[in-house]
Amino acid sequence: MNKAEPSTRVLIVDDDLDIRHLLSEFLERNGLHAYQAADGEGMRSILNSQHIDLVVLDLNLPGEDGLSLCRQLRSNSNLPVIMLTAKSNPLDRVMGLETGADDYVCKPFEPLELLSRIRSVLRRSRPAEPTENNHLEQVKMHFSGWVLDLVARHLINEKGVIISLSGAEFRLLKIFLAHPNRVLSRDQLMDLIHGRDTTPFDRSIDLQISRLRQRMEGDSKNPSIIKTVRNEGYVLAATVKIERQ
Repeated sequence: MNKAEPSTRVLIVDDDLDIRHLLSEFLERNGLHAYQAADGEGMRSILNSQHIDLVVLDLNLPGEDGLSLCRQLRSNSNLPVIMLTAKSNPLDRVMGLETGADDYVCKPFEPLELLSRIRSVLRRSRPAEPTENNHLEQVKMHFSGWVLDLVARHLINEKGVIISLSGAEFRLLKIFLAHPNRVLSRDQLMDLIHGRDTTPFDRSIDLQISRLRQRMEGDSKNPSIIKTVRNEGYVLAATVKIERQ
């Protein structure tokens, strides 16, 4: 098994001491550095004092719950978040993604599954490394007056205003721009984003598309770039031009 970089730091936020210790020991054995917090106060304290690469956040925390804490994180950062949700309640997964979580894992879960999700989210959230002899290539994707900056990982509207995107929103838009004017089913989108199949109750793709549309709805010229194709999926109806610098 390939180990993640030793510098990768994961913060586990869960009020269950046994779960925190179990996950911390498992992640440490697999090359990650684990921090622990039992609540929001502990989470903020660690984030203020340490560089953290990803947060594993339990949804059902006492006091400030995971949804509230995820909203706080999203209000001032793009720090990747994996939400731990109840397997018996599909609404928990929807709510977790609605607040900006990049992925979710249902309790009870296998530590190996969580490790796989952590590596996948980190791999998708980190910018490409520069080549040995060149600076990082600046790549921008232009479409219908919008610009997606692949290095800065944000969206720019036709007035030059920068719109921040969560990791999941960035990946979703990038996938649409890589397949313009092509209908993509929910299963295809889920596989391209998360590398897994959908379930009959998994509406997370619909939710993420709704959030992405909300980011762009202020543009009166292009109110519906991402269109719904009934019984088939979604399509980005735009011409895409790639700018390299």
